[in-house]
Parts: sequence; structure tokens; C-alpha cells
Amino acid sequence: MAFLDYYKVLGLDKSASQDDIKKAYRKLARKFHPDMNPNDEDAKKKFQEINEANEVLTDPEKRKKYDQYGENWKHGEEYERAQQQYRQQGGSAGGQNPFEGFDFNNYSGNYDTGEYSDFFEDLFGSRFGGGRSSGRRGSYRGQDYETMLEITLLQASESHKQTFTVNGKNIRITVPAGVEDGQKIKLKGQGGEGVNGGPKGDLYITFSIKPDPRFNRKGNDLYTNIDIDLPTALLGGETIVDTLTGKINVKIKPETQNGAKIRLKGKGFPVYKKDGEFGDLYAEIHVKLPTNLSAEQKEIVQKLADSLK
Repeated sequence: MAFLDYYKVLGLDKSASQDDIKKAYRKLARKFHPDMNPNDEDAKKKFQEINEANEVLTDPEKRKKYDQYGENWKHGEEYERAQQQYRQQGGSAGGQNPFEGFDFNNYSGNYDTGEYSDFFEDLFGSRFGGGRSSGRRGSYRGQDYETMLEITLLQASESHKQTFTVNGKNIRITVPAGVEDGQKIKLKGQGGEGVNGGPKGDLYITFSIKPDPRFNRKGNDLYTNIDIDLPTALLGGETIVDTLTGKINVKIKPETQNGAKIRLKGKGFPVYKKDGEFGDLYAEIHVKLPTNLSAEQKEIVQKLADSLK
């Protein structure tokens, strides 16, 4: 398998911050997402590479091993254990350090066939006199997968079933009401198959919530705009406001100013995994001024203006 440079995949260098990695991943994941590139095998492959790179570089421990061991990072723990065992045995395997001159980053062991594990077994069998206790090769945990799931604001406000495909496998989950844009959840055991009896990896899902033309979400509160005419602003009345669950009538107080906000308690976004709890909806009032006034209407407005002086 050719070496995959995770930094180059995301268009970054090793000095990239976690925010840099997150931004690069989300931008590329949207661009190469299978839903945006149906029947495009190259885009599908690129999407998988992006997910793999993100899964490693956003995990501090994995990133540390990747930076240290390069393409052999998955076996960094074995290498470290081997060094520790050498030190515990006095570092005296015939007076020779078994790691001396060994270029770990250029070792080309085959992960899938267990060749890398064989290397360590051979190393300790010959250097420490232990030999192989059995012909069984090392087992490894399966690869973690990562994907992005794009949903609407309305979908995020309701618990619902969602089916999507990851690496050719159909996954069906219940999306909890109240998930946030960028939130990540883990599905244990839904990643890659383990090697030689090792456990399966996990699947990490990052939610991407599409912008909504009606509402702006901040935490669990929603913000929207409503238009009212000048007479309603001056004399009071009623207007209709959109909410996530439908339209409602709202009273407007007399002499309401342009830009005033109305708070609708409990009409905001559901609180994640807290049934029955909701944020609030804030409606900002925009007063629409009349246009194309007739001469008579202008005269009425002038009389009003004169009376207010």
C-alpha cells in the first residue's frame, strides 16, 4: 500500500493547528462527499483519504505517533514496547542494541499479512533467546472510520432515522434532536474489521447543518426577523411568526420601535439529550415604511408630523 501523507491530503503542513485541520477537513469533505459526486470513484477514494487523514491528525496520540514514525505509525506502540523490553533486560542482548541502525520510517512491513509483527517476533526470538511461543501473529484493532453527515436545521431539531453508506456498508442511526453543527458522535464497532481476531474500529460521524433561510441558531436559541407595517408599529396589533413547529400569532405592542426584539420562550431549539427542554426564539422587528404615497396620504403624514413637534 502506497504511503499516504495525511498532511498533504488536507493541504497542510506539520505545523497545522487543530483548528486548521478541522477547517481543511470540513471544506474538502464537502467538496468530495459521495452525495455531491455520485458515481465518481476518484472522488470516493479522495473522500476516504480525507477521512483517514482527519481521523489520525485530530487524535493527539495518533498524530504524535504519525509524526514520529511516518507510514509505520500504526506499529509505534510495538516499537516502543520492544525498546522498553530491551531496556528492562539490561540492554545486554549480547552487547548489541537490536534497534541500532534500524530505520523505522523506511521499514516496509506488510500490515495486512502480519509481516511487521513477524519482524518483532524474529527480533526478540534471536536477540533475547525467547523464540516464538507459537505461530500466531499479532492481532490489531480495526481502522476507525470518519464521515460527515449533512442535515437541515429542521432535521437537527427532531430525533429521526438516517441511513448512509460508509465504505460500502449501509449504516442506520437515530439522529438525536439538538445536534450541533460540527458535533461528532462515535458508533462503537462500526469501523474497519480487526486483524487476526482484533476488535473492530469505531465510526465517527461529524454533523454538518445546512444554513436555514428563516433562522439563525446560537446554542439552543433561534433568531429570526419579522416585518410589520407602520400602522401596526404605531398602534399595535398582531403578526405571524414562523417557528420550527409552525406559524403562531404574536401581539405587537403600540409604539414598537424598529429593531425591537420579541422573546418567545421555549420556541427555540431542543436541548441535546434533554427531553422537554428548549431554547428561546427571538424575533427582531423590522418596520416596513410605505412607498408610493398619494397626495392625500402625504398630507396626513405631514399633519401627523406637525402634531408631534
